[in-house]
Amino acid sequence: MTTPITPSNPIEGRPAASAGRSTAEERPMVIHARGITGAGGGPEKTIANSPRFLEAAGYDCLCAYMHPPGDPGFEAFLDRADKAGARVDGVPDRGAFDLSVVRAYSKICDETNAAIWHAHDYKTDVLGLLLRRGHRRRMKLITTVHGWVEATRKTAVYYAIDRRVLRFYDHVIAVSDDLYEECLRYGVRENRLSLVRNAIDEQQFTRTRTAEQARTLLGLPAGAPLIGGAGRLSPEKAFDTLIHAAARIEGLAAPVHVAIAGEGEEHGRLLALAERLGMGGRVHLLGRLQDVTPFFESLDAFVLSSLREGLPNVVLEAMALGAPVVSTRVAGVPKLIDDDRHGLLVDIGDTDGLAQAIGALLTDKPRSDRLREAARRRIESDFSFSKRMDSVIAIYDRLLGAPREGDAS
Repeated sequence: MTTPITPSNPIEGRPAASAGRSTAEERPMVIHARGITGAGGGPEKTIANSPRFLEAAGYDCLCAYMHPPGDPGFEAFLDRADKAGARVDGVPDRGAFDLSVVRAYSKICDETNAAIWHAHDYKTDVLGLLLRRGHRRRMKLITTVHGWVEATRKTAVYYAIDRRVLRFYDHVIAVSDDLYEECLRYGVRENRLSLVRNAIDEQQFTRTRTAEQARTLLGLPAGAPLIGGAGRLSPEKAFDTLIHAAARIEGLAAPVHVAIAGEGEEHGRLLALAERLGMGGRVHLLGRLQDVTPFFESLDAFVLSSLREGLPNVVLEAMALGAPVVSTRVAGVPKLIDDDRHGLLVDIGDTDGLAQAIGALLTDKPRSDRLREAARRRIESDFSFSKRMDSVIAIYDRLLGAPREGDAS
């Protein structure tokens, strides 16, 4: 049974200051720690948006990221984080046995007098334990489980270690129901585990352009049916399934075009597949987009074809920006989308089912409009970022023993 944290001091429209702290000297420091290659993915959006809410609630915050030395994608992430108002420190990481990473994080924790270490992946989960055992025994350890999605021989070992580490953390946050249940199976005690689903700032993700204006901005065809996907171009995202599905859609006045936002090792293979299926010129690989808003605004349907996920931010963003969604029944998505109410769901790997669902949206505008309107309401009512941060702040306060409004004095 899942037991989401219910904040005792809800925020309406903006984060409220914690009742238990009033001076700068009393503000606890939270270190958000994670490894990143390139500009990152969905978790980076969540992490970079958190500091402004935490600071208004009486916490200081630093996002400390490990990254390969000289990675140009990290500069792009820094720019995005700066726009979100997040303070970021970079920690060069040369591999699994680079002990300078431990020393760098130890220095960060000492200089900031860190009260909370909030990890976001397997490596920072292990690092948190090392740092606390070394000399910061009062530092609280929290981790967010975003999902174990990348399937390689190396990650299988890392994920196995990570699952053993979780039980030693003061608190574990799972972003979807399936991950919550997995954490229980791996030995995390229920009183140290919370379900806090991913969310987005619905004010930031509000539609401001027509589809035609958005397509002009991105250089996409104006009159053609356009579907799209977003994420790292890697096998677990199954963009090949999306392209196969698009090639099977029939009965439209014009051929379907596919736009995919993201970078990765599958780039060449996806272009070759498009040529082989006779879709050369109709599959548009857009690379990494600094602003994803026009991408979602341009689409007649957003498609998540993934084999493995947590609770993907891209689906939340599509729903907020009015792109009707077709998704596989992966991880936390069925808890977000009721089939044929907020979007359409198909089984993982079902190419024909994916093609039929996409075709249904492209040929039935009233149905498409109904789904997009219900999806936006779903985001506003249940997946607002301010409400998510209420839940996270409640966890921090409880671990540090900070009083909140309504607590007995």
